[in-house]
Amino acid sequence: MSLFNVYPIYNITPIKAFGAKVWDDKNQEYLDFYGGHGVISVGHSHPNYVKAIQSQVEKIGFYSNSIQNPLQEAFAKKLTEVSAYPDYSVFLCNSGAEANENALKLASFHNKKSKVIAFHKSFHGRTSAAVAVTDNPSIIAPINANHEVLFLPLNDMELVKKAVSENEISAIIIEGIQGVGGLDEGTTEFFQGLEEICNTNDIILILDEIQSGYGRSGKFFAHQHHNIKPDIITMAKGMGNGFPIGGLLISPKFTASFGLLGTTFGGNHLSCASALAVLEIMEEEAVLENVKKQSDYFIEAVSKIPQIKKIKGKGLMLGLEFDFDVAELRKKLVYEQFIFTGNASQKNLLRILPPLLITETEIDRFVIGLKNALQSLN
Repeated sequence: MSLFNVYPIYNITPIKAFGAKVWDDKNQEYLDFYGGHGVISVGHSHPNYVKAIQSQVEKIGFYSNSIQNPLQEAFAKKLTEVSAYPDYSVFLCNSGAEANENALKLASFHNKKSKVIAFHKSFHGRTSAAVAVTDNPSIIAPINANHEVLFLPLNDMELVKKAVSENEISAIIIEGIQGVGGLDEGTTEFFQGLEEICNTNDIILILDEIQSGYGRSGKFFAHQHHNIKPDIITMAKGMGNGFPIGGLLISPKFTASFGLLGTTFGGNHLSCASALAVLEIMEEEAVLENVKKQSDYFIEAVSKIPQIKKIKGKGLMLGLEFDFDVAELRKKLVYEQFIFTGNASQKNLLRILPPLLITETEIDRFVIGLKNALQSLN
C-alpha cells in the first residue's frame, strides 16, 4: 500500500462525469447528490467550464504572485459584483482551511488580540488555527491544542456576551450553515447580535461560507438570509467546481501591507480561469433561481416520506434526519440505487449537496431511490 490510508473508501472508481451524473470503470451510472463534499457547484464537466480551463492551460497554467495576473483582477471584480460586496477586496488561496487560517491571522494582525469564539459542532478545516476552532477533539493534534478558543452553543447570545465581557476576543468565526456538524444554523437574531457585539468591541466577525456559499443556500452567501455584513468571508468548495481554489472577501477596514498574507499557488492562472467560468455560468444560467426552485421541489417531495423526521438546511444544502444511523442507508443508496449522498457528525442525518443545476427529473430519481433503499432496510 503506497497511500497513507486515512479515508474510508467505497469500492467505486469514477472515470467520467457530466452534470449530476458519474460513471465508474464498469460504465455504471450514478446520480451525484453529494458533489464531492459540496464542491461541484455548476455540475461536472460543464462545457463552458471545460472550455475555459482548456483555453487557459494552452496559454499559461501557472506563475507566481510576483508578476501581474489580469485573471486575478477580472475574477475579483466579478466576484465582488455577483456577491454584492463591491467595496470588499479579495485574497486568493488554495482551500477552505487555508482561507480560514488566513482569516484568523488577519483578524489577529488587525486588533492585536488572540482569543477566538467558535461554536459547538463547528468544522473549519484541518490546518493549525482552523482545526483549533473546529469542535472535534479527535482531529486536533497536541501541537494544535494551544490556541485560545472558546466553544459556545449556537443561538445563545447571553453566553457570547459573557465571554466577550470576560476575555479579549480577536474574532468570532461561524459557518453560514453548519456542514459536517449537521446542518444547524444561527437564527437571524443571533447573527445580527454577533454583528453588533463585534462592531462595538473591536472583534472581527468571520463568516465561514466554504460550504454554504456560492449559491448553495439560495443566496450567494448563506449569511445574506440574515441581512448582516461580516468583516471577512471565507470561500472555497463550489468556488472552482472541483479545481482547488479558496479565498477571502475582506472589509475595507483592513489595510493591506507587504508580507501580511502570502501563498505560492493561490490565485494561479488555471484556478482563476476555473473560478471565473463558475461565476459566469451562475449568471448566465440563473443558478440562484434554480436553487430556490429545486429546493422547494425537493423538500415537498421528501416531506411525504414518513421515515424522515426532520428536514434541515436551506436551498440545496440539506439534511434528512431519521431516527436511526444512516450508514447502512447510504450503502444501500450507493450500491443498490447508485446514488451518492453524504454523512455528518450527526449519525442519523443524510446530507444532500447536489450540483446547483440539478433538475426535477433527477430529484424524482433520487426520491424513488431513497424510498427503495428505505424499504430494503426492513
